[in-house]
Amino acid sequence: MSEETVLTVIYKPNQHNTSAFHSTKTKKQRNMAKEDCFIGAIDQGTSSSRFIIYDDSAKPIGSHQVEFTQFYPQAGWVEHDPMEILESVKVCVAKAVDKATADGFNVDKNLKAIGLTNQRETTLVWSKSTGAPLYNAIVWMDARTTSICSRLEKQLSGGKGHFVESCGLPISSYFSAVKLLWLMENVEAVKEAIDKKDALFGTIDTWLIWQLTGGLKGGLHVTDVSNASRTMLMNLKTLDWDASTLEELGIPADILPKIVSNAEVIGNVAAGWPFTGVPIAGCLGDQHAAMLGQACSRGEAKSTYGTGAFILMNTGDEIVKSTHGLLTTVAFKLGKEAKTTYALEGSVAIAGAAVQWLRDSVGMISSSKEIEELASQVESAKGVYFVPAFNGLFAPYWREDARGVCIGITRFTTKAHIARAVLECIAFQVKDVLDSMHKDAGNVESNEFLLRVDGGATINNLLMQIQADLTGNAVIRPSDIETTARGAAFAAGLAVGVFKEDYIFDSKDKMKDAVVFHPIMTKEVRAKKVDSWGKAVVRSYDLADLTL
Repeated sequence: MSEETVLTVIYKPNQHNTSAFHSTKTKKQRNMAKEDCFIGAIDQGTSSSRFIIYDDSAKPIGSHQVEFTQFYPQAGWVEHDPMEILESVKVCVAKAVDKATADGFNVDKNLKAIGLTNQRETTLVWSKSTGAPLYNAIVWMDARTTSICSRLEKQLSGGKGHFVESCGLPISSYFSAVKLLWLMENVEAVKEAIDKKDALFGTIDTWLIWQLTGGLKGGLHVTDVSNASRTMLMNLKTLDWDASTLEELGIPADILPKIVSNAEVIGNVAAGWPFTGVPIAGCLGDQHAAMLGQACSRGEAKSTYGTGAFILMNTGDEIVKSTHGLLTTVAFKLGKEAKTTYALEGSVAIAGAAVQWLRDSVGMISSSKEIEELASQVESAKGVYFVPAFNGLFAPYWREDARGVCIGITRFTTKAHIARAVLECIAFQVKDVLDSMHKDAGNVESNEFLLRVDGGATINNLLMQIQADLTGNAVIRPSDIETTARGAAFAAGLAVGVFKEDYIFDSKDKMKDAVVFHPIMTKEVRAKKVDSWGKAVVRSYDLADLTL
C-alpha cells in the first residue's frame, strides 16, 4: 500500500475515527448531481440491526440502527426474539429511507437492489403454516449444547473432528447443527412440527429472506453458501447439504433451506414492505461480508471487532485444512457460476462483550467509550491479565470447560489496570488466532502482512495500538469501519450490474484516508507479555463445573 493513501498514527488518547455515515456533499450539490442508483444493505447483528443505503460509489447516504433485547434464561444461554429482530429491521429500513429522502435522495424510485448480512450460526425453527417461531433464536455464543457436543464426540468414530473433512468445522456448541439438535430434543413444538412436515429451519438470513419475500404468501426458504458453511451440515466441496452428516445426526433434509450463492437475484421484496418488487440480490454471513467490504484478496486477512472478534484470511480457491485450531470455511461465491473462494477463520467469542460486561455487570464504566480514557490512565496493566472465557474459549483453544479469570492482581491494582487488561485480552486473542493462521497458511502467497480491521470497537485508538504492539504488525483501519454492510451492498450491486468485481477488490480507493497503527513495543516486552498471557489462558481451563 502506498504511503500516499494512508495516515500513519502513533496512539494518542481520545483521537477517534468517525465512520462515514453521511455524504460529504451539500444538499444543493446532491440535488444537482446525477445520483440515481442506490443499493440498500440490511445488517442484522448480534446486538442491533441497521439498514444503510449506498450510492453507486459505495458511499453511505442514509442509515438507521436499532438495538434489540438479549435474553439470558440461564448461565451460558443466550437467546433472541425472532419477531423483535424482524420488527427492528422494518424500523431501520423505514427510518433510513426517511433520512436519505430528507437529504434530497430519491431512494424510493432509484433503489436497485438489497443485500443482506447477518449474525451467523444463530438458529431458529418456525412453523411453515403459521409463520410463528417455535422457540426463541439460539444465539451463536450460547453454550447450552455442551452436553450434546460431548455425547457426539463419544458416539462418533472421529470424535471432535468427526465432520471436519466434509464441513471444515469441529463439533462445538458454536455451530447451528447442535443448536438444532437441542431444539429437536427439548422443544415439544419443534418435535411436533417436524413430525407434521410443518417445520422450517434457518439462520437469521433465512428467516429474514422468508419474511421479505412474502412469508406465508410464498416466502422463499433459502440460505447462502457462507451461512450454510457455518451450520456444520454443508459439504465444503459440493456446497450442498451433506447427506451422511444429516443421517448421522438425524436431521431431516426437508426442513433445510435451499443454498444459493452470495451474489445473485434470490427473489423480490413482497408487498407490505418498502421497496416492493426490488430484488434481494446479495446475502452473506457478517464476517464474509466484512471480508468483501475490506477487499481482501488471496493471502489477505481482516479482523472484525464486535461482540466477538472474527479473523478471516482469504485462501483463494484452495481449501486449507487447519492443524492449529482454526476453521476452514467458505469466504464467498460471487455468482451462480463463479468460483468458490475459501478462507481460514479464527473466531473469538468475547471481545467487545468484555467491555459491555465491565459496563453492565460490574459498573466500572457507564459507557463503552469510557474504557479508552480509563485504560489510558496507566501505561501498562502491571501484570494483570483478564481471560474472558465467559462461556468457554473458541479458536484456537476450543475449550468449552474454560471460564473467565482475572489474575496478577495486587494491592497496587486499580480499575484502570483492569480496564487496560480487558482491552489487552481482546488483542491477545486476535494475536493467538493470527499466529495459528500464519502457521496454517504458510503456503498461501501474501504480500507484506497488514491486518485490516473494522467493527465498532475499532474506534478505540488505544485498542488498535495495543493490537499493533502485540502482533508486531501494522493495523489498518479504513475511514468507514462499517465494512459488513458495505460488503452486502457490494454483493447485491454486483448481481444487478451496479458494481464490477474489479472495483470491489480495488483496495486503493477503499483505503484512502485509512489510519495505520504501527507497533512501538519492543520484541522483548512483547515476548514476555505473550508468555504471561499463555499462562493466564491455561489457568482458565477446567473451571466450568465450579459453583461459587
